Amino acid sequence: MFPNRFDRYLKENGATVENTLLSTQAPQLSLHDAQELAQEIYGIGARATSLTSERDQNFRLQASDGTSYVLKVSNPAEPRDVTGFQTLAQRHLMQADAALAVPQLIPALDGDDIHWLEDDGRMRAVRMMSFLPGVPLYKTARSSGQRRQLGATLARFDLALRGFSHPAAHHELLWDIQHAQRLRKLLVHIDDVARLRLAHAWMDNFETHVLPQLPSLRQQVIHNDLNPFNVLVAEESGPGTEHITAILDFGDMVAAPLINDLAIACSYQLSGGHDPLGAAAECVAAYHAVCPLTEQEVDILFDLIATRLLITVAITGWRAALYPDNRAYILRNNSLSWAGLEIFSGLPRMQAQQILRTACGFQVKPWPEQTS
Repeated sequence: MFPNRFDRYLKENGATVENTLLSTQAPQLSLHDAQELAQEIYGIGARATSLTSERDQNFRLQASDGTSYVLKVSNPAEPRDVTGFQTLAQRHLMQADAALAVPQLIPALDGDDIHWLEDDGRMRAVRMMSFLPGVPLYKTARSSGQRRQLGATLARFDLALRGFSHPAAHHELLWDIQHAQRLRKLLVHIDDVARLRLAHAWMDNFETHVLPQLPSLRQQVIHNDLNPFNVLVAEESGPGTEHITAILDFGDMVAAPLINDLAIACSYQLSGGHDPLGAAAECVAAYHAVCPLTEQEVDILFDLIATRLLITVAITGWRAALYPDNRAYILRNNSLSWAGLEIFSGLPRMQAQQILRTACGFQVKPWPEQTS
């Protein structure tokens, strides 16, 4: 059922669940509305301020005792089963690793983690969770220690999710790497001939080296979007802040190959220049030390990182064509992904595998000409 729905959506330029989420206006509650909800549903008297969000509406609540909370009102286009999946996954994380840096769900007065709010005939999920302090990763100076902390924290996150399942875990998601080949028809929106050729080459690489291996890779529910906007680090002065205080935003969670989670994180940790995988390798090594990877997973990691970059340019290019008035905003991270694909094109696949194998302490495979 999923492939047919997805293919029909791409053919008609219509809307899947995710695109509907991106095009449906977020809830428009006032600060007063948020304060009333906090009092009526959770028994918490607090002052509300707005937080940014692409598709939901989020508020920071400051209670009279100084405690801070986040009130999240979900987009009305989000399916109820997906909301339930994300919420149960968050509850599972809390119980599996109490010290993990994830927001804690605050039950409503009736004991439920989700309160369903009816507004103009549409149901919206209301959830309350703890507010975790910190600075978004993208605002900080990068360091080796920070990358290692990131890898180790993601590994703990994935270990905590091991064994968790939900009927909605296989919901359709544009950004799901394991279905990247279905985005090939979006590449027509790339108007630069050289870049179009580059994108097709990387799509060929995915279909040749990744697609056949997917059935044999470890699968579980993963975060699926560990970008620098979804990670907070300690509010310390000076460069290279290292301590991870929060992993945020479970809106892209999905059941997928485990290694995809690390690939996505690494796609935002590229070095550039003559050693494009140097920084990512530090993240990989730290992840592997906590959640050991298989040799197959390490050998396919380079291809998956490139595929994530490819997905970014494919989806953002397509959406920019659909919404030209918002083109500048949609393409805000597009150039970094193109730069990554271009640099990767000059890095032999086997050399990339050797770099990542070395980071994990695996035996390096000999170059073909070295084989007797």
